[in-house]
Amino acid sequence: MFKIIAVLIGIIIPLSSVIPKIVAGIKTTETTTEFSKVTTTTEFSIKTTTTTKMRLLPSDVFILVIPSSVDKSYLQSSDGSSQISATINAPENNYANYAAYALLNGKLHIFGAWPDSTKIARLDDCTFNELTVRLNEEREAGHAAMSIENGKKVLICFGYSYDIRKTCEIFDGSTTVSTFSADWTHEYGGLGLYKNQPASVGCYNGKHQKAETLSATGWIALPNHPKRISSHSLVALENQSMLLIGGRDWGNDGAEQSGIWELKDENWNEIGELLQADFSGSAIYIGRSVYYFGFSSKAIQRMDFTEETEDLQTVAQIGNQQGDYHYPVLFQTVPNYCI
Repeated sequence: MFKIIAVLIGIIIPLSSVIPKIVAGIKTTETTTEFSKVTTTTEFSIKTTTTTKMRLLPSDVFILVIPSSVDKSYLQSSDGSSQISATINAPENNYANYAAYALLNGKLHIFGAWPDSTKIARLDDCTFNELTVRLNEEREAGHAAMSIENGKKVLICFGYSYDIRKTCEIFDGSTTVSTFSADWTHEYGGLGLYKNQPASVGCYNGKHQKAETLSATGWIALPNHPKRISSHSLVALENQSMLLIGGRDWGNDGAEQSGIWELKDENWNEIGELLQADFSGSAIYIGRSVYYFGFSSKAIQRMDFTEETEDLQTVAQIGNQQGDYHYPVLFQTVPNYCI
């Protein structure tokens, strides 16, 4: 059984595990979906629960950024007032290069990536420790991961490793088991949440517009995205819609995109634009803000949403990455973490 609480490219960390002081007075509701595997990989039951949680103000947000080169890690403040180098220890400097990431039991984990495409590693304090358990399949690049079942498991899907993966697997901290395969390839298509269910959009290799979601009986079609898209970021909002940010449009020779798209009520709508077009970045949703760490422009951009309806309000640049850092690992944390 699993509850979905975060997205691949937007991770929300339980505040009680990492934030010693909670800002009072602001509450949001969170609805999560639980899938229960019955006897085969094709039969699930679903139930939803609603909880109330405290939400941090933007001024209290700090994000650890682990780029493809671990020694370039840094801590970014949400208002852009500080960017400080952080020390992360890993077996190799390229340890997080093209890795997918998600939280498991409050701990950051990374999955796969080149050259060790089946590795699973956990960040303990400021050190990556490789686990003995491995992924079932090679996931060299272009794969995605997200926390499920209230953070007790992780869903890992897709990727490229000598072939294009449609497959998915679930990691519970000690074992990995296969689950439903998607109908389409989604290399660099990401994983997000739409109506509290996992979803993916587009593909780098397939250069298609296809979107689909993991239902109780397997993957089912969603409305096609208006563009042949890949290398974007997917972020779930609490109103059960899903954002698609940036990316490359293969109907236009792979041109990098600035669009902020929302899938809501079975319709795609462009609700705004990044200040600078980008692709191969990473995004995280904290409070009522989405933070996007760009690759090609290097811009760090914050999108603020309204409290009640989660309508896009403003887009601001709060800094720059100091290098061409593709798909950096993002982790909400406390001030002075690993510095």
